[in-house]
Amino acid sequence: MSETPEVRPPVVTPVRVIITFCLVAPFVALLWVGSYAKTDPAFIGIPFFYWYQMLWVLISAALTMIAYKLWLRDQRGRTSQKGGEAK
Repeated sequence: MSETPEVRPPVVTPVRVIITFCLVAPFVALLWVGSYAKTDPAFIGIPFFYWYQMLWVLISAALTMIAYKLWLRDQRGRTSQKGGEAK
């Protein structure tokens, strides 16, 4: 008799798309230098070029934390779908 094949959840899920966006957004924002290579508007005397990059340091940390939490949740969900078996 033939056994039924194992049904696996899809590899690309909406959560994984969000995780990818969270990790790629800082690269796109900072590698597109032409979008922020200017001095105005200045913030407390700091040219835009510098404070924009420093702001992205904070945004990147927050997005990385969000991506990590979503990844953990995704992995817990996949483990529970398997019936709790270890990898």
